[in-house]
Amino acid sequence: MEAPIRRIAHLDMDAFYASVELLRYPELRGQAVVIGGGSRHQPTAGADGKLQFHKLRDYVGRGVVTTSTYEARALGVFSAMGMMKAAKLAPDAILLPTDFESYRHYSRLFKNAVAAIAPLVEDRGIDEIYIDLSEHEEEIRPLAQRIKDAVRAATGLSCSIGIAPNKLLAKICSELEKPDGITVITEADIPARIWPLAAKKVNGIGPKAAEKLSALGLHTIGDLAAADPALLQDNFGRTYSEWLVRISHGQDERPVVTSSETKSISRESTFERDLHAKLDRDTLTPIFTDLCVRLAGDLQRKGYVGRTIGIKLKFSDFRGVTRDLTLPDATDDAATIRQAAGECLRRVTLDRRLRLLGVRVTALSRKELADSVPAIVQGELFNDD
Repeated sequence: MEAPIRRIAHLDMDAFYASVELLRYPELRGQAVVIGGGSRHQPTAGADGKLQFHKLRDYVGRGVVTTSTYEARALGVFSAMGMMKAAKLAPDAILLPTDFESYRHYSRLFKNAVAAIAPLVEDRGIDEIYIDLSEHEEEIRPLAQRIKDAVRAATGLSCSIGIAPNKLLAKICSELEKPDGITVITEADIPARIWPLAAKKVNGIGPKAAEKLSALGLHTIGDLAAADPALLQDNFGRTYSEWLVRISHGQDERPVVTSSETKSISRESTFERDLHAKLDRDTLTPIFTDLCVRLAGDLQRKGYVGRTIGIKLKFSDFRGVTRDLTLPDATDDAATIRQAAGECLRRVTLDRRLRLLGVRVTALSRKELADSVPAIVQGELFNDD
């Protein structure tokens, strides 16, 4: 019996975080909106009862853009851009704080809606998934539209879907008709639809590789497909050059992986201003404790315990340091995590100001029996002794 023709979909929510915020503030539709502010950037009610929104021009700090509406993107503002740089490009853009709890809620809603129709789903993050539709007998475009309609009904949000013979092509073509698009390609469409695209459109060709390819005169995916394999190997090595040849011809045998085991869970906080380990101890201690409490909560919700507790520090000069401690027994207890993370902290020379503090748990295993969790006692952080 012949195997069904592979039909792999990549579903990407459209400007996800920003779209969730527009559900909350529909009066901002059609405007340039940037997500990435802190709690102080919450809208406030004016004397007339109408909400007053912060403008990007008034932002001061070192944060980065989490996402932006398409109107803000048209002004050059994209995710991961520094907020101060974004403010120069779009000073009149509306600035909103991030609300990850809300984004995670809508993420669960859209994934559950998809799984009810097509259960073979690979979770690729908060706003994107792969779906294996190979076994579905329904015509592919009506099926894709049914999935899109289910997502909108569950969330009020739009998504774009790319469908192709493999994950590589599906990922690329989900971007071709954004927002709210459906793109279907076959292997026969590769020369016309894929080869004219910039090489950097391929997931796995980063900025440095793209720059190197461009220096070799290889700007598009089609240029890669026509390139001499020896030239690629001389410049990128055997393994990466062989991969470049395969992907340029649209070849990708990776399966849709419907389950994966979490390897680590972490929490971290980047400070609005650099904090001194001793002078700002009263500020840092509750932040550190809160990270441990939240991390313990994450473990408990996801059903994991972990043996290795670690910390991550980033100093004002952007240099980082990590320390780990392995416990005799796995835990999801906030007090135990706090104590172990504190031990890790004492192994670091804290003579510089901090800009980031993080706590993580690795060496995870599934928790089979629920244990009672004792109350956490907040101890002193960064003691003088």
